[in-house]
Amino acid sequence: MSAETENTLSKVDSLVEEAPAKKGHRRGSSLAADVKNIADLEKEGQKIEIAPETQKLNWKLNTSPASLDDKEVLKKPLCTPKIKKIDLHFKLGLTVTARNLKGVTIKDALDAIYKQFKKKADDELDLPILAGFEWDPEENYQQFIVHLKKEGAQQPSKKKKKGGDE
Repeated sequence: MSAETENTLSKVDSLVEEAPAKKGHRRGSSLAADVKNIADLEKEGQKIEIAPETQKLNWKLNTSPASLDDKEVLKKPLCTPKIKKIDLHFKLGLTVTARNLKGVTIKDALDAIYKQFKKKADDELDLPILAGFEWDPEENYQQFIVHLKKEGAQQPSKKKKKGGDE
């Protein structure tokens, strides 16, 4: 009977010892097959299409992307083909990186930008509204240029109310 107890204990001990060895293992499901590395796309000379929805967001850089009315747009891929990460370059020299192993979404890009601007007051931003992204493979294949604008809505004659909605 005591030999049985020893065997049982050694089995339990060996289980305890094996458990930590699994650290660092990444599940295969987190790597999507249709998501590319931008360096690979550059080698293949593949064209990248940026989602046109980004130009219609009228999103203010220092407000959370969660505050946008159209939540469905946030789930859409930032570009096709889907990529794991992209550098977003501002004209003034700032570059932020949006990453997602399942493909960078519009939300990932806005989150990366928001992280840089969330502490800025409205009067600190000359161009506070996102106008869209531009991909210029001649200048830098591996980054999107971030375009900003002063006004959000297409109503230049009216002043924007502080309430937000018209």
